[in-house]
Amino acid sequence: MDVCILIPTLNEEKSIGDVIDRFIKLGFTNIFVIDGHSTDRTVEIAKSKGAKVVLQSGKGKGQAIIEAFQILNDDVVVIIDGDGTYLPEEVHKLLEPIEKGIADHVVGNRFANFEKGAFTRLNLIGNKILNFLFRVIYGIELHDILSGYRALTRDVYKNVELKKHGFEIETELTVETLAKGFRIVEVPITYKKRHGRTKLKPFRDGIRIALTIYELLRRYSPGRYFYFFGMILILLGVFLGTIVVYDWFRHVTHYLLAILTALLIISGMQVLIFGVMSDFVFRSNAEIRKELIAVRNEIRKLRERMKDSIR
Repeated sequence: MDVCILIPTLNEEKSIGDVIDRFIKLGFTNIFVIDGHSTDRTVEIAKSKGAKVVLQSGKGKGQAIIEAFQILNDDVVVIIDGDGTYLPEEVHKLLEPIEKGIADHVVGNRFANFEKGAFTRLNLIGNKILNFLFRVIYGIELHDILSGYRALTRDVYKNVELKKHGFEIETELTVETLAKGFRIVEVPITYKKRHGRTKLKPFRDGIRIALTIYELLRRYSPGRYFYFFGMILILLGVFLGTIVVYDWFRHVTHYLLAILTALLIISGMQVLIFGVMSDFVFRSNAEIRKELIAVRNEIRKLRERMKDSIR
């Protein structure tokens, strides 16, 4: 496979040289650095190590990855942070499921083996909560949707629709992979203490990621998105209805509140029904997409066999 190592950077002069050197030592010479206008020697060091460097046109890690995906056209792209927290030597762990044909997108699970100090207590708790929230809402057994060490096939990175420009990009990549019908698996990796200060703002970015997890539910399962609103309306109606009935037994009548209660419950039921219909249509389309991907892969394999037989 033609593998490109994609490294989004911003002021990583302490670690970027070592990361590139270790990949080159492993035989990966196709290294693409997309830099967010670093004010230190990151760009200079990356170029001196032989990496291709492009300055991103906008701001944010997400925007850098989106722009890089538009430029690249390699069989597989491995995304890794340039801060030294991930081990280049573990890249084969991410490539192996793709080489075996059992995955289109591989995520490195940092919680399998993380160094003391790699996570602050706040970041560790926040990560656990966000991953739990994802598993509950999506029903998918993934334990590190925020990992920055990933491998994606060309089919994945050329077909996912990405819009998030910040640290929500990993969540969006995960959800888009699932929504488009591609196969995603996790592999255990090592996570080291970073060089320099983190650019993540725990509270601000944590809230953004949580909102993104729910917002992206529309792309993965519209039904579940509507179920949430429907249940809120119904529960609110039941709560108001309880007040109406309780006061009625006390000979106090709430005509307007009773009407509002009925409207809330009826509206909630309608939203739930609409959610069921949306989910049915979406699931049908997802199955069609999976079949088309399978057919496309079979055609590609057939072409490769024909080329080999001609040679």
